[in-house]
Amino acid sequence: MNVEFAVVGHPNKGKSSIVATLAENESIAIGATPGTTQSANRYAFAIDGRPLYTLVDTPGFQRASAVLNWLKDHVGDASSRPDVVRAFVESHEDNPRFRDECELLQPILSGAGILYVVDGSKPYGAEFEIEMEILRWTGQPRMALINLIGEARYVQQWSSALDQYFSIVRVFNAQTADFESRLNVLKAFAELDENWRPVMDQAVVALKSERQHRLDRSAQEISGALLDCLTFVQRGVVVAGDTPEEVEQRLRHDLERRVRLREQSARTLVQALYRHELLNADEASLPVLTMGLFSSEGWALFGLSRTQLLLTGSLTGAVTGLGVDALVGGTTALLGATIGAVVGGATSWLGGGEIAKVLVSGNALGGKTVQVGPISAANFPWVFLGRAWVHHHLVAERNHAVREALASSLDGQEHLMNRLPGELRAGLAKVLREIQLKGQNKERIERLHQCLRALLIMSPDGAVPADS
Repeated sequence: MNVEFAVVGHPNKGKSSIVATLAENESIAIGATPGTTQSANRYAFAIDGRPLYTLVDTPGFQRASAVLNWLKDHVGDASSRPDVVRAFVESHEDNPRFRDECELLQPILSGAGILYVVDGSKPYGAEFEIEMEILRWTGQPRMALINLIGEARYVQQWSSALDQYFSIVRVFNAQTADFESRLNVLKAFAELDENWRPVMDQAVVALKSERQHRLDRSAQEISGALLDCLTFVQRGVVVAGDTPEEVEQRLRHDLERRVRLREQSARTLVQALYRHELLNADEASLPVLTMGLFSSEGWALFGLSRTQLLLTGSLTGAVTGLGVDALVGGTTALLGATIGAVVGGATSWLGGGEIAKVLVSGNALGGKTVQVGPISAANFPWVFLGRAWVHHHLVAERNHAVREALASSLDGQEHLMNRLPGELRAGLAKVLREIQLKGQNKERIERLHQCLRALLIMSPDGAVPADS
């Protein structure tokens, strides 16, 4: 059984926004101009190819007074009202004058429940009673949503009026509603008709399960991307006309490019998990995400502070196990026995400059080989995870009715990963250190995945638990 709900109301009251959010469909056209929706369009919400419910986006009422007058002129008694509504649609479906009314009434007459949408930021008016009366004549189960397009100045006024026409009235903001608010709307659907309860109960359970699946898959993808980046190595041969330094520069550029592409592929998958395929992951208006992965500003924002990096003991690669004196002493101590130098010197473990080891081997006669990588800067994993954390949060909490660019409150702040609870920060540091010292295995990768899952359920804005 696939339950349908017709989303109806006056033009420009947020009907399409409601549908986009509840159907998780960012392709639905949303505009400030009345009349954006010109026909009834069905949008099924499905998980694993199984439809759970369908929302019908409908045009707004245009000539409600004329419709109600026609209905009153043709009605016999109250029991015949649904038949009279049907008769109106059948006799006017080819009449352009009542095209919108026929479009919105047809799915209701076919059995769809009614979701009547009003704007709680605008005052209630008696003209809306005409629309509500027509909907009541259909005899279909119905509820109302007070959509908060602006300030909620008139919610109480609307509630008092809607309670007289609808068995359930809810306040809902299609732009900002969190996951629990969406579930509450679906639970209200189940209250409208006992026959719909099993289907909507299953939908609620499926949505909760899907939420956890998305979280798990995001954590797995982000951890996989980080581990990939920490193992990237670029090698090249010094040929006639080149110097080792020139080859090194090209290889460093190639390494950084591989890292950026891997980060981008992880973002793309996370967006697909949350059904935001049309969202541009590199929104130009969001500096915290477009900030270069290897920029000093980005490292100051996303990574650990100097103090926290030392306290965690999370110094990666060749620097693991060295004390503070060795760490700040210079590139020789930092590299240990590695031939060459850490590109960028001792500051690389805190800054966003050149962060990978460089190894030059061979001789002038036999030819020299240059290797750049793997990444050895201790702060790199924290910067990478901080960026992934912010991106995941913005995507996971973004409703599909939103058409604005991604927005974050992190601009101007520093050391995002300092906000993590100490236990989580220590757990991440320990597993990262073990992976770099002892290599990857199933147990360590699973521990990293669980740490990232705990990270992703928190909000970067103060590191407080988010709705999971």
